[in-house]
Amino acid sequence: MTHSINRRDLLKSAAAVGTGLFLGPPSPRAFAAANEKINVAFIGIGGRGAANLGSMVRLGENVAGLCDVDDVRAGKAYERYPKARKFKDFRKMYDAIGKQIDAVVISTPDHTHFHPSMAALQLGKHLYCEKPMAHSIWEVRQMTDLARKQKVATQLGVQRHTIPNVHRVVELIQAGAIGTVTEVHSWIGGTRGMSKIPTDKPEVPAHLDWNLWQGPVAPRPYHSTYCPYGWRFWWDYGTGETGNWGCHILDIPFWALDLDYPNHVSASGPPVHALTTPRSMATHLRFPAKGDRPEVMLHWYHAQNGPEILKKHGLKHNGNNTLFVGTEGMLLCGFSKRQLLPESKFKGAKIEVKRVPNSPGFYHEWTAAIRGGGPATCHFDYSGPLTETVLLGNVAYRAGGEGFGWDHKPLTVTGNPRARGLIKPAFRVGWQV
Repeated sequence: MTHSINRRDLLKSAAAVGTGLFLGPPSPRAFAAANEKINVAFIGIGGRGAANLGSMVRLGENVAGLCDVDDVRAGKAYERYPKARKFKDFRKMYDAIGKQIDAVVISTPDHTHFHPSMAALQLGKHLYCEKPMAHSIWEVRQMTDLARKQKVATQLGVQRHTIPNVHRVVELIQAGAIGTVTEVHSWIGGTRGMSKIPTDKPEVPAHLDWNLWQGPVAPRPYHSTYCPYGWRFWWDYGTGETGNWGCHILDIPFWALDLDYPNHVSASGPPVHALTTPRSMATHLRFPAKGDRPEVMLHWYHAQNGPEILKKHGLKHNGNNTLFVGTEGMLLCGFSKRQLLPESKFKGAKIEVKRVPNSPGFYHEWTAAIRGGGPATCHFDYSGPLTETVLLGNVAYRAGGEGFGWDHKPLTVTGNPRARGLIKPAFRVGWQV
């Protein structure tokens, strides 16, 4: 398998649609001066996109371009920022104002992260992308490698990385408070998934460009079960609750234990549906020893009441999402709470830790990096491997759960032929790279 993009011009113009999309020679990136506003283009401005847009505006940055395939979802932003150039097609936006923008924020559904992101990176634009970074492992690797080559400032939307309680958990694990950790259990509750297959074929709303919304995915008739939100639970468009929450929750053990790429993965769950994501699943990822850290088994669950290990130890899953198991105890935590176990051992204990510095703000980290500061905490060299791991869990489940070996450098599967076809997507005509 090759992992280099064909180096032709993705941005020749929107007329490239129908004949294929290609990546051309990289453009040099530019860093903003300390007293200059950053000219930002936003792709996807409803839902999370509206929140990201508002956060950047509160920092005082300039809204240079707004792009959305849905005029209703975008309507409030269009009214609020009348001076910003408005587009439906990101390629037309890059053609029209590419030279005027410094950075791009992408908040579209998972299946349409890759193409506008790669185009922005080719143009040397700094990039903020919502999680998961892309829809497939291959796409994530392309984005990670190109961002590094272009030396742009990147940030993945793992906003909970800045929560002080998460910092305290990282400090305790790295200080050895519970000894050597070789096992971690992380989970998201609920039963979302297994969407109902639509049988009717309603008309496409006049305010929505359905063809552009589908982007690189094989076309199908419009239905409200896909758009504007239900896409998350369809394999063609989303990545299920694992993709939705995995980057947020697995960020905790990834950071605390300095994880990057697993070398073996397996999964279990209900029978695989070809179209829709499951209501529950479990993934088991083995990370090889690294430096002074031994091998780690990371278990991920989408389970309504949390994993069985909680019942084994009489623990509650409410408000928690991760259990670290160490040689000297356990640490149970969520984004806003933590507990060292057994309580009798750690009550009143004073543990010396190396403090994790407070974040100046998740979006401020990125704008500071754009202005020439250090990298943001969830830059792609960190969040790329995190996203790949999350998506690898989905691959294992969709491939029947049968365990397989994983060589991250060439993106090679050993031991499960079904998994091989789930690493790199097949884009429809007009969107090939």
